[in-house]
This record gives sequence, structure tokens and C-alpha cells, in this order.
Amino acid sequence: MTHLLHRAIHAQLPVAVAGKGIELFDADGKAYIDASGGAAVSCLGHGHPDVIKALHEQLDKMAYAHTGFFTSEVAEKLADRLIEDAPAGLDHVYLVSGGSEAVEAALKMARQYFVEKGETQRRHVIARRQSYHGNTLGALATGGNEWRRSQFKPLLIETHHIDPCYAYRFQTEGESDEAYAARAAQQLEDKILELGGDQVIAFVAETVVGATIGAVPPIADYFKRIRAICDKYGVLLILDEVMCGMGRTGTLHACEQDGIAPDLMTIAKGLGGGYQPVGAVLLSGAIFEAFASGSGFFQHGHTYMGHPMAAAAGLAVQEILKRDGLLANVVEMGSHLEARLSERFGNHYHVGDIRGRGLFQGIELVHDRSTKTPFDPALKLNARVKKEAMARGLMVYPMGGTIDGKTGDHVLMAPPFIVNKQNIDTIVERLGDAVDASIASIR
Repeated sequence: MTHLLHRAIHAQLPVAVAGKGIELFDADGKAYIDASGGAAVSCLGHGHPDVIKALHEQLDKMAYAHTGFFTSEVAEKLADRLIEDAPAGLDHVYLVSGGSEAVEAALKMARQYFVEKGETQRRHVIARRQSYHGNTLGALATGGNEWRRSQFKPLLIETHHIDPCYAYRFQTEGESDEAYAARAAQQLEDKILELGGDQVIAFVAETVVGATIGAVPPIADYFKRIRAICDKYGVLLILDEVMCGMGRTGTLHACEQDGIAPDLMTIAKGLGGGYQPVGAVLLSGAIFEAFASGSGFFQHGHTYMGHPMAAAAGLAVQEILKRDGLLANVVEMGSHLEARLSERFGNHYHVGDIRGRGLFQGIELVHDRSTKTPFDPALKLNARVKKEAMARGLMVYPMGGTIDGKTGDHVLMAPPFIVNKQNIDTIVERLGDAVDASIASIR
């Protein structure tokens, strides 16, 4: 009997009691390799002594001070660190408690920016189908995950969606990467013109799409084209790097590899590594100046924004990433993970695609590799994979509805940045056994 409302009412969950390095341990003493970082959160693994030390030191000084009355030294230091390493043009930070809050804040910043500028007619937000931007109502409306959206549609604001840059499903036979990137990006301009060039507030996109379709990176110069289209019509570009950012893809910000900078960027998950709930919006100087020279404030706020304990965790995690050179390990181990996945699944009849960047990799499961036909969603293959993986002491992040919110299955992997080659080999071995056992169970 439990008084907790769990995600799945009837699930029988093991009780987590400890964590060390890349493993979590349940009350029965069983160890699980955390190959998904929970949900791409635990970038430093579990129980890192330097983060714990930083939290103890901050707690000894001060646990909480409301940002309506005070700033704090640790929040200021975290903001300085984030801007020091931010893409060009981003020069202020708004600290919140997680990814959904960050997206909500970014949407409101984008709208207020145009209000401050006197362009009050701008009201439309464009995003991409099969995206995920959070579970609060504004973030949910922006995201294109139909399974999450469907029952709440009457409560959601009007938003507009174009196709994701999803080469495995949407690039046509014989079409070059450049041609596909141009065609995919053109959908944004077409949608802006349909709505009115002076009516759109922002385009919102995950730089590398995470949970909904499984570590799908952009192709060729897709985001350079997107940036140019936004600039052409004065539309703000909001990049959601809540899951794919903060080192996950091998650079601190995923968009560095695409050669662009957004007007607003949302981060969370790897920002604090799971040691405290923390997220942030990084905003451009132009947006800050519009607020500063206009109303003089951002009309938004949360009780726990800029929380000193959360800021201490975020600062410690970011300092450790830099001190220990962990981005280099993400690149090296990401290459090894990609190679091992290719060895194990490259000729697998039921694996249609292997994709990702750095330590952010996914495989797409299909009934027929030659036709890319998905499994019947009634089989709940993704849930079977999760169960079989857990039985083998492995945490991965399988999801369904990969293609359109209803059909398709994939498995997302996002192991801690501290993994080594032996860890990766074990992860892929256990995942291969879990996938094979899951498929065998439905034949």
C-alpha cells in the first residue's frame, strides 16, 4: 500500500536506496547501471563527493532566500559561469527549478519582448511535431507529443507545428542531406508566411530531439537555415536543450556543433546533474535590454527560482565538468558507444536506425527493417524492453509513439559522462539481450 501517486498506478517499483558512480541500488541490494541518467539527468553519476561537499557548505551558510528580497552569492556565481560558456549573444540567466518551468519562462519572455517593442500583434508560436518541451500547459501546448497532449487539448493554447528534421523517416530515397535540410527548414518559412510574417513570436525546437523520437540530430545545415529564416521575419529562436544540452552531445551546448546561437535557450537536467532540481533560461542581450529599457521587469516568477541549494549544485556540477575535462570523455565514449551499438545492432533485423551525438544515442525498433514498418503499438514493445533491461540490471529510456505519437518504438541512452569503455561494453551487451528477449516474447 502506498500513499504516493506514482506515474503508473499499478506499477510495482523497486525502492532505490543508494547510488554510487554509474549505478543505483535497490532495497534488495540489486545494482542497476544507470545508462539513461534517469532521464538524461545524472551527468556525473551518483554520490559525487565534490557536489555533496558543495551542498553541505551551502546548507551551512543558507538554505533559502526569496528572490523578491535578495540575490545570493552562489546564484550570481552560477549565472557568471553559465554566461562565460554560453553561445554568442546570450548574456543573462533566469534560474528556475526544471525544464518545464524554463520553457514556460522562455515563452513568456518571447511574448513580453514584443510587447516591450510595441509589436503586440505577434502571438503565434511554431514548434515541431514529435517534440517534447515539458508538461506544464504552455510547454505541453508547444510540444508536439500527441500522446501527452491529447486529453488536455481543451486546456492548451493555440500553437502550430511543422515536421521534425527526422532523416530516417522523412528523407526521400536519393535525396541529399543538403536537399533534405533545405526542404525541412522551408516548412518553417511556409508556416510563418501562412500565419503572417509579423504575427509570429518564436520558433521552438530541441537541438537534438530527445525523449519523443530518441536522440535525432539535425542534418547538414538545417539549423543555419532555421536561424536565417527566423532572422528574416524577426522571429525569436528558442532552442530547448533541457535534455540534449550541458555537455550531453560532446559540447557544452549542442547548438555549438550547428554553428548557431539562439535568442533564448532552456537548460536543466545536466545543469545540476540530479543533485538538486534546477533549470535556467539563457537570454540574449537584445531581450534583456528590451525589458530593462521598457517596463523594467520580467512579469513572471516562482517561489523557488534562484534557490541557493539548487544554484550550489549547478555551480559544482559545472565546475567539475570543466575541471575534470569530462566533455572530452563524452566525445571519446560517445564514439565508442556509437561503434558498439553499430556492432551489436547494425545488422539486426529489428533495428532500423542508430543515431545520436556524444553520449546521447538512440535505436529505433522496427518490425521489418527493409520497409521500416513499426511494431503494432498494442504489443507495447518499448515497455517490454524496459522490463527486460531492468531485470538485467540496466536502466535505459524506451518510448513508444516514435513516428506519430501512436506507432513506433525506440530506446534512448544517456549514460553519465564518467563512463569508461568497459561500462559501455556492458551497457550494450545488456541492452542487446533485453531487446532480443523482448522481441522473442511477442513472436
